[in-house]
Amino acid sequence: MDLLNEKSAIKNGNNYLCFTKGKGGIPVINIKNKFATAIISLQGAHVLSWIPNDEDEVIWLSEDASFQPGKSIRGGIPICWPWFGAHESNPDFPAHGFARNPLWQIICTEQLDDGRTRVTFNTEPQPDNEQMWPPETTVQYQVTIGNKLEMELVTHNNGAEPIVIGQALHTYFNVGDIDKVLLHGLEDTDYLDKLEGFQRKHQRGPISIEGEVDRIYLDTVRECVIGDKSMKRNIVINKVGSHSTVVWNPWQATAAKMGDLGKEGYKQMLCVESCNAADDVVTIPSGKAHHLWVQYRVEKS
Repeated sequence: MDLLNEKSAIKNGNNYLCFTKGKGGIPVINIKNKFATAIISLQGAHVLSWIPNDEDEVIWLSEDASFQPGKSIRGGIPICWPWFGAHESNPDFPAHGFARNPLWQIICTEQLDDGRTRVTFNTEPQPDNEQMWPPETTVQYQVTIGNKLEMELVTHNNGAEPIVIGQALHTYFNVGDIDKVLLHGLEDTDYLDKLEGFQRKHQRGPISIEGEVDRIYLDTVRECVIGDKSMKRNIVINKVGSHSTVVWNPWQATAAKMGDLGKEGYKQMLCVESCNAADDVVTIPSGKAHHLWVQYRVEKS
């Protein structure tokens, strides 16, 4: 931890970026600037918290989340890469890829001229995942903390042949009461219903959550808005490089089987995930890169 702080910490008046030991002994980055505070785990480059000034927490983290080296964390913003869901050919490979589990490296930390804070990460093949790693591929991840939260996941194909990836920023949003939430922006859109064998259906009107929901919305590029009446705010989601959106809430029965969602945790969370999933997987030609960029902001309602 001392070496990380020596090389990459930032201290500028009341603003700072520092490294500490988090739960389970996993290193975390603590950030404070004039716009917001945030916490990012080095394991998985996993955003655990983002709180804009004069706001409540935007990112939901389970009170029963397990913090163990090499194990995924329930809540926050896990990175699903280089595939989403089950691996298409090997059922022994982990769901949603392996990027959530290793410690990512810090490339640089910056305080930008406008007061925002930026952290750039990368990760490399490890002995336990190199057989799953796309050949001759590098991946970087940039997180910018301000009055908006911006994330960019960049996959470079350095090989001679095209590669195909799927991915997602699997964001758990904090809501006051799921019964009082409406998700706007996916109206008149087709989706695949995972709960009914990926049957293709059509969304009419905004999405309300009245039971278990696990859907991949197709051909989605518009701004999405989580309207939260209980917290009197809107969470606005914009993205580039993604044409699919997953909406997920496990509801009571499935949540109880999961064991790490917390008591009635499903009532305080909604996943709206910016993805390249289903038919939206990405082919990256030789020498090219794919950028998945996502931005969140909060507005009073």
